[in-house]
Amino acid sequence: MLFNEIIGLDGTKQFLLQAVQRNHLAHALLFDGPTGSANLALALALAQYVNCEDKQADDACGRCASCIKIQKFVHPDLHMVFPVANLAKGKTSEAYLTDWRKFLLATPYRTLPNWLETMGADNKQGNISAEEARNILQKLSLKSYEGAYKIMLIWLPELMNITSANALLKVLEEPPAQTLFLLVTNQSDKLLITILSRTQRVAVRAFTDEEVATYLRQHQNLDETTARRFAYLADGNLAEALQLSQRDTASTDQHIWFADWMRTCYRQDLINLVKQADQFDGFSKEKQKGLLDYSIRLYRDLFLWQQGAAELLRLPDDELDFVKKFAKVLTIDHIERIVHDLNEAAYHLERNARAKMIMLDMSLTFSRLIR
Repeated sequence: MLFNEIIGLDGTKQFLLQAVQRNHLAHALLFDGPTGSANLALALALAQYVNCEDKQADDACGRCASCIKIQKFVHPDLHMVFPVANLAKGKTSEAYLTDWRKFLLATPYRTLPNWLETMGADNKQGNISAEEARNILQKLSLKSYEGAYKIMLIWLPELMNITSANALLKVLEEPPAQTLFLLVTNQSDKLLITILSRTQRVAVRAFTDEEVATYLRQHQNLDETTARRFAYLADGNLAEALQLSQRDTASTDQHIWFADWMRTCYRQDLINLVKQADQFDGFSKEKQKGLLDYSIRLYRDLFLWQQGAAELLRLPDDELDFVKKFAKVLTIDHIERIVHDLNEAAYHLERNARAKMIMLDMSLTFSRLIR
């Protein structure tokens, strides 16, 4: 990945380039940005630049042996760790490296659900295990093969369990010589404070609408009007914009399911609420969490609409129509209670509570509240 392949973010690129050129590069960098930002792309571009054999003032050369290998993610000094599900194939990243390389080569602007679907995780969650942490220590104990740096890139370190996070903490405290840690996170608040204190944070902002539209025109061959519409709906999330451009139906399915759920709660149709709980129980874990996240976002939009802040909403016509109608039914107190319950449900779902019980309990509560 070259820096010039990343749209915008000139200030962040210059900061990283100058850190390398002035020999002020920290041994551990935390690329902290929202989902769909350029945090992973920037980490990959930096990994290529530090080991480039013919560094330019503003980018890697892209032609030397090191650059070619890193662009294909096969450089022996580039180690990558990412969340995996506990499948028969293995519990560590190494077992899925071939799939991971294909996944990244398509585009670096990807999400965890995209990856888990690619690896066939079914109903299992992704995490970085203690066994993975032991592998990290083993790999970093070796000398670099070719490059100036051994690079350990960890995607979504917030999904480490306590054991693996503590193991990482130890190696961050006393890193081997010429070792560079690149941590790419979407939720830095979930990381151990001790890990945060041992990394240099690189704040990565969301893309602007103009940057997203430019990327869609250049890489997806969309016309100006369509690119701007998708960029507006994505609100800086390039991963979501790409899904919209590829006519991905996930967002549409989420809205249809959510709207049907709320209408059933409003009618107090207990038989169908039980059926919906059964349906929810059959979804993959990531789809269940995605539906809860979508529900929380739409209630936020509903609250904004009620408070007269319609200019802040970025919704397709069908979702905006639903918000306008449902806002007449709910009060602010209703919304506050519902969002609290949705967050609590997400918490219990993360800890493997039975999805059917969570869903049915919420449905009965919402049904009483709404009516």
